[in-house]
Amino acid sequence: MRMTALLAALAESGMMEAVTAVSPQPATVQQLRLVHSASLIEQIRTVSSLGGGLLDHGDTYATAESYELARLAAGGCCTAVDHIMTHRAENGMALVRPPGHHAETNRVSGFCLFNNIAVAARHAQAAHGVERVLIFDFDVHHGNGTQEIFYEDDSVLFVSMHLFAPYFYPGIGSLREVGHGTGRGYTLNVPLPPGVGDMGYRYILNEVIRPKAVQFQPELVLVSVGFDAHWQDPLASAGLSLTGYAHIARDLVGMAEELCNGRLLFVLEGGYHLDVLTAGVHNVLYALLGRDEIQDPIGPSPYAEPDVSHLLAQLQRRHLPK
Repeated sequence: MRMTALLAALAESGMMEAVTAVSPQPATVQQLRLVHSASLIEQIRTVSSLGGGLLDHGDTYATAESYELARLAAGGCCTAVDHIMTHRAENGMALVRPPGHHAETNRVSGFCLFNNIAVAARHAQAAHGVERVLIFDFDVHHGNGTQEIFYEDDSVLFVSMHLFAPYFYPGIGSLREVGHGTGRGYTLNVPLPPGVGDMGYRYILNEVIRPKAVQFQPELVLVSVGFDAHWQDPLASAGLSLTGYAHIARDLVGMAEELCNGRLLFVLEGGYHLDVLTAGVHNVLYALLGRDEIQDPIGPSPYAEPDVSHLLAQLQRRHLPK
């Protein structure tokens, strides 16, 4: 329902005429195996072939169509990477479902079956020789699956800005989680208190994440964008506005232009307020197209933002030593 309404709104606004729509190809088993175990792939395929059912002990399930749809979502991200890396597109946005950032190497979770952005990153490395990929996740939930996949890998810098509160899903993503082995220092978690909004997000983005990215020098930037950090989202308590989202998108476009010739792909994750999702996607596309336009029919959060200066100082000490 959400995707149907979103695509209809994009068509009605004329946005579909301003972008190039790409027909996705399903991810092959070989592409999925760059990220996931054979047993996980087979589990999802089998449950779908039997008509569907629960895939874990929580709330992640498959329908009869889920295996093929999840392959198409992951493959669509790979197709977008192909276009960007071969200069057929400067940048892009993958409007895919199901989402992916909670899916781990050998475990589904959080409605995610295959980790779309991780598959895209590995595809960029395997098919296009990319050596360094930056993955920035600012869904309101921590990208636990993406972190697990790359936790011991120094070729992928994984950054997650997420709400970190008692009993908030998935319950990980603390400051102390920085990677392991050769991957130590290549995971950067920004655990936010409830209510952080436009000022706090951009403050940390520009004072910590940007300089960390400059140190890393990525050849490709992939972004897990969830619109559930909006202050009116029914399932969370972050404080971003649509204007805040738009400015973050513009900051990321500028960063990609500076560091990797603009090679940037946004991948849709969460978002449960239809008006926010629709306007938010428009704003990301405006940023990618270089348009100075913002849709924000809802306005800023009416609540005061908490001070994040102490968190900023902790992040700088841990990730940007002098």
